[in-house]
Amino acid sequence: MKCIVQKYGGSSVADIDKIKLIADKIAKTKEEGYNIAVVVSAIGKTTNQLIEMARLISPDPPKRELDMLLSTGERTTMALLCIALHELGIEAVSLTGSQAGIVTNDVHNDAKVIEVRPFRVQDEMEKGKVVVVGGFQGVSYRRDITTLGRGGSDTTAVALAAALNAERCEIYSDVPGIYSADPSIVAASEHLPEISHQQMQEMSLAGAKVMNAAAIQFAKESNIAIYARSTFEPGKETIIRRLPTGAPKGVRAVVSELELVRIRLSSTTAEDSFKAALSFFSKNQISIKELNYFINSGDNNNISFLISYSNIYGWEKIKKHLLDTFQGHIQIEENLSAISIIGEGLTNGVDILNDTISYLEDNQIKIYGIATTSFRLSFLVERERIKEAVILCHKKWIEQEFHI
Repeated sequence: MKCIVQKYGGSSVADIDKIKLIADKIAKTKEEGYNIAVVVSAIGKTTNQLIEMARLISPDPPKRELDMLLSTGERTTMALLCIALHELGIEAVSLTGSQAGIVTNDVHNDAKVIEVRPFRVQDEMEKGKVVVVGGFQGVSYRRDITTLGRGGSDTTAVALAAALNAERCEIYSDVPGIYSADPSIVAASEHLPEISHQQMQEMSLAGAKVMNAAAIQFAKESNIAIYARSTFEPGKETIIRRLPTGAPKGVRAVVSELELVRIRLSSTTAEDSFKAALSFFSKNQISIKELNYFINSGDNNNISFLISYSNIYGWEKIKKHLLDTFQGHIQIEENLSAISIIGEGLTNGVDILNDTISYLEDNQIKIYGIATTSFRLSFLVERERIKEAVILCHKKWIEQEFHI
C-alpha cells in the first residue's frame, strides 16, 4: 500500500478543536487507501512555555534535563490526536521519537538524526493503523532523549518519509507554502509554487523559519518531494523537489537571520587560541555558522566565528566565559544580522554581488561581512537596519523581476 507522511506544526494543533479537525483530515486521507504516518509538534506555544518554566528555576538548565522536559510537549499532542482518531473509528497508535526509531547523535537541544529504524512504525502500519509520531525528538546511541532544535519536527517527518520510502511528505502549517520573503516584513512577497531542494536548504540555513535545513537535506538525498501547505486554507502549496535542468536562473527569495554574534580572536599564538575556542564550542555544543582564519605576516593572526544563538540557552554565561578566557584578545559583536539573497546562478559572475553592495551602500546600510555559496549571497548588517535591507533587496531583485 502507498505510504505518505504528514506533519502538523504547533499552530495546526493549537487547541482541541483544531486537533479534531486534523483527525478528520487524516481520516479522509486514510479512506483514500494510504498508509499514513503523522508527525506532530507540541500544542501552540507549549515548547516556549516549558523553556520559561525551566528558566524560572535556573537561567542555565542542564541540557539533558531540558530535552527530557521539552519532549513532553509532543507526547501530549500525539496522544490527544490518537484519542481523536479513535473517536472517528480510525485505529491509531502514538509513538515517541525513540519508539519510532529516530536515532540521533549525543548532542542535546540541537541533535542531528544519524539513522532511522522504522520497524515499529512499519509493523503498526501493516495492522492498518495510523501511526502518530512525536516530532522534534529522538534517542541518542546512549539511550538519552534528545531534541532536534527549532523546526526539528520537519526533520522527523522527512527522515521518516525517507526511511519508509514514502510517496511524498506533506508539511502543514499556518501558511500556504513558501514565499519570496517573510510576508510580515515584505507586503509584496510572492508565493513560490515550487522551489528546488538546494534553494530551500539555503533559505533555511540563512534564517527562513518555514522549513528546517536538516529536513531538506534528507529530502534532497532521498529525492523526496515535500508539499508545504496551509492546514486550514487549502489551495496554494509549494512543492520542494529536484527541479529539471534548465530551470530559470535568478533571485528567488530574500531572507534574514536576526540573532547572530561574531567572535573575533587576535593572538600571536593563533593556533592555540583556535584550538581552545573550538574545544569550548564543542564542549558546549555550539554550532559555528562560519569560520574565518587569517594568517598574517606580522605578529598577530586573526580568527572569527559567526554563531547563531537562537538555539543557545544561557548565552550570557557563555559570553562571560569567553571574555574571561581570552582577555584582551577577543571582540564580541552582538549587533549583527544577515540578509541573504537566494537563487540559481548567483555566483556565475560578480554583477549581482557588486550591484547589491552598491545598492545597500547607496541606502547608507553598512556591510560588515560577506559570504557566498552557489545558491546564496549573504551580507552582515546592523540589526536595526535588517528589515529595511530585506525590503530594499526584495524590491530590487524580485519585484523588478530580475533574471540572469
